[in-house]
Amino acid sequence: MRLHRNLVFTVIDSLLAIFNEGQYADKVVALALKKDKRWGSKDRKFVAETIYEIVRWKRLYAEIAEVKEPFTRDNVWRLFAVWAVLRGIPLPDWKYFENTPVRRIKGKFDELSKTRKFKESIPDWMDEIGVKELGEDIWSKEIHAQNQQAEVILRVNTLKTTKEKLRSILMDEYDIETSFLKDYDDALILKERANVFLTQAFKDGLFEVQDASSQLVAYFLDVEPGMRVVDTCAGAGGKTLHLASLMKNKGQLIAMDIYESKLKQLKVRAKRNGVHNVEFRVIDSTKVIKKLHEKADRVLIDAPCSGLGVLKRNPDSKWKLQPEFVENIKQTQAEVLQNYSKIVKPGGKLVYATCSVLPSENQEQIKHFLNSEAGKNFTFVKDQKVLAHESGFDGFYMALLTRKN
Repeated sequence: MRLHRNLVFTVIDSLLAIFNEGQYADKVVALALKKDKRWGSKDRKFVAETIYEIVRWKRLYAEIAEVKEPFTRDNVWRLFAVWAVLRGIPLPDWKYFENTPVRRIKGKFDELSKTRKFKESIPDWMDEIGVKELGEDIWSKEIHAQNQQAEVILRVNTLKTTKEKLRSILMDEYDIETSFLKDYDDALILKERANVFLTQAFKDGLFEVQDASSQLVAYFLDVEPGMRVVDTCAGAGGKTLHLASLMKNKGQLIAMDIYESKLKQLKVRAKRNGVHNVEFRVIDSTKVIKKLHEKADRVLIDAPCSGLGVLKRNPDSKWKLQPEFVENIKQTQAEVLQNYSKIVKPGGKLVYATCSVLPSENQEQIKHFLNSEAGKNFTFVKDQKVLAHESGFDGFYMALLTRKN
């Protein structure tokens, strides 16, 4: 591989924005890819993947390069040099790479790879909490899996097409090869990464990009056409849209969130998907919840969480996440369960879900809820724990409860 100046400079600028200015990697990458319209798919792939790789391995590379935050521009060039050396990419004769100690980089990598927090490039506190909650063996496998590049998974919008038809369209019109996923009814997995958002098929609402594990949640809720279903933490609405397709656009689907901006994004997505049975409600007071007490057949609580199951697609969250946040979010999860569970009518069903792999955010929250006054009205039916090292996809948790008659 030959390094090109304009591409590498874009990577360096992007990394400085992520590391020193606290900008989100996905936003920075999206901006970087618009920098030069002449770039081909290989150029864009190099920019995006290199940024994510160096963000993912920041701690390991910084240790090898002997640099500390906040990084100077020269520091970031040293991180880039470590990345290139470890991948066997020849360094060009540029001033930034003068005196790069190639042999020492490789030797230091071998030495640091014996220690998990360096080998997997994670903060000390994250390593400690992972071991505490999952044990040495499972945590080692899980964090290793979370450092792999995420697959691109599509969820077919069954309101508009079928898996078979979409697969043919993507292959025939865009030369994008996909395959079916066993046990995932609406999923297609890309054989090679591609920018599917540029296709007319996406613009026509034939599919959404949604991880395979995330696609399990709507099925877990067991919805049927004609029901009243409430998605209490809808966000930008990936699961809302899936629920709408499973309901065949029939019945009432209420998407709620505390952020109006996210519901606005969901409105745009719903229109593109041909979804018209959704109501949007901003949770700006307790009245919004009280109006729905005991009125829903199904309630989804896709709870706010640490996101420790989705590090492979959000590598920068390893550096943004703080231990205090993880502790505080558990309190929020408990409150959300207490308040939103009241929306379920007698005989109705509730699903609590997170994209975390920590039992303290998952099984322990459900156990705590069932032992509370509000939880006595519910019966535990089943739960499912999805670990990245077992599934190959995101880490997830979901629990199904029914409200007693």
